[in-house]
Amino acid sequence: MAGEASPRKPSSRSKEPLDTEILTVHVEREGQQVSAKWGLNPRLKEELTPEEWQEVTDIMGKVTDIVGKRFSEMLTQSPTETGGNA
Repeated sequence: MAGEASPRKPSSRSKEPLDTEILTVHVEREGQQVSAKWGLNPRLKEELTPEEWQEVTDIMGKVTDIVGKRFSEMLTQSPTETGGNA
Protein backbone atom coordinates (compact mmCIF):
# COMPACT_ATOMS: atom_id res chain seq x y z
CA MET A 1 0.00 0.00 0.00
CA ALA A 2 2.95 2.28 -0.24
CA GLY A 3 1.45 5.32 -1.89
CA GLU A 4 3.42 8.28 -3.12
CA ALA A 5 2.07 11.78 -3.37
CA SER A 6 3.33 13.96 -6.16
CA PRO A 7 5.61 16.61 -4.73
CA ARG A 8 4.37 20.15 -5.11
CA LYS A 9 6.64 22.18 -7.34
CA PRO A 10 6.81 25.74 -6.10
CA SER A 11 7.45 28.56 -8.52
CA SER A 12 10.95 30.00 -8.57
CA ARG A 13 9.70 32.87 -6.40
CA SER A 14 8.04 30.64 -3.80
CA LYS A 15 9.77 29.72 -0.55
CA GLU A 16 7.26 26.91 -0.01
CA PRO A 17 8.85 23.51 0.75
CA LEU A 18 8.19 20.41 -1.34
CA ASP A 19 5.83 17.85 0.20
CA THR A 20 6.48 14.17 -0.31
CA GLU A 21 4.50 11.41 1.36
CA ILE A 22 7.02 8.99 2.85
CA LEU A 23 4.88 7.02 5.28
CA THR A 24 1.18 6.21 5.33
CA VAL A 25 -1.05 4.44 7.83
CA HIS A 26 -4.51 3.46 6.60
CA VAL A 27 -7.25 2.13 8.88
CA GLU A 28 -10.28 0.66 7.17
CA ARG A 29 -13.58 -0.48 8.61
CA GLU A 30 -16.00 -2.96 7.14
CA GLY A 31 -18.88 -3.43 9.57
CA GLN A 32 -17.20 -4.23 12.88
CA GLN A 33 -14.05 -5.55 11.15
CA VAL A 34 -11.10 -3.14 11.30
CA SER A 35 -7.84 -3.49 9.39
CA ALA A 36 -4.78 -1.25 9.61
CA LYS A 37 -2.08 -1.15 6.96
CA TRP A 38 1.03 0.91 6.44
CA GLY A 39 3.24 1.80 3.51
CA LEU A 40 6.59 3.42 2.91
CA ASN A 41 7.73 5.50 -0.04
CA PRO A 42 9.53 3.08 -2.41
CA ARG A 43 12.52 5.40 -2.81
CA LEU A 44 13.07 5.52 0.94
CA LYS A 45 12.64 1.77 1.22
CA GLU A 46 15.40 1.26 -1.37
CA GLU A 47 17.80 3.34 0.74
CA LEU A 48 17.29 1.33 3.93
CA THR A 49 19.62 -1.47 4.91
CA PRO A 50 17.99 -4.86 5.58
CA GLU A 51 18.42 -4.24 9.31
CA GLU A 52 16.80 -0.81 9.09
CA TRP A 53 13.95 -2.22 7.01
CA GLN A 54 13.35 -4.91 9.63
CA GLU A 55 13.34 -2.31 12.39
CA VAL A 56 10.83 -0.12 10.49
CA THR A 57 8.67 -3.19 9.81
CA ASP A 58 8.65 -4.16 13.50
CA ILE A 59 7.84 -0.63 14.68
CA MET A 60 5.12 -0.05 12.09
CA GLY A 61 3.57 -3.42 12.92
CA LYS A 62 3.22 -2.17 16.50
CA VAL A 63 1.85 1.19 15.31
CA THR A 64 -0.84 -0.39 13.14
CA ASP A 65 -1.79 -2.76 15.98
CA ILE A 66 -2.21 0.18 18.38
CA VAL A 67 -4.14 2.33 15.90
CA GLY A 68 -6.32 -0.58 14.75
CA LYS A 69 -7.16 -1.63 18.32
CA ARG A 70 -7.97 1.94 19.34
CA PHE A 71 -10.20 2.44 16.32
CA SER A 72 -11.93 -0.87 17.05
CA GLU A 73 -12.49 0.18 20.69
CA MET A 74 -14.03 3.44 19.54
CA LEU A 75 -16.39 1.53 17.26
CA THR A 76 -17.63 -0.68 20.08
CA GLN A 77 -18.34 2.42 22.20
CA SER A 78 -20.19 4.18 19.38
CA PRO A 79 -23.99 3.71 19.46
CA THR A 80 -24.28 4.03 15.67
CA GLU A 81 -22.77 2.30 12.65
CA THR A 82 -21.90 5.54 10.89
CA GLY A 83 -18.33 6.34 9.91
CA GLY A 84 -16.29 8.84 11.80
CA ASN A 85 -12.87 10.01 12.79
CA ALA A 86 -10.71 7.98 15.14
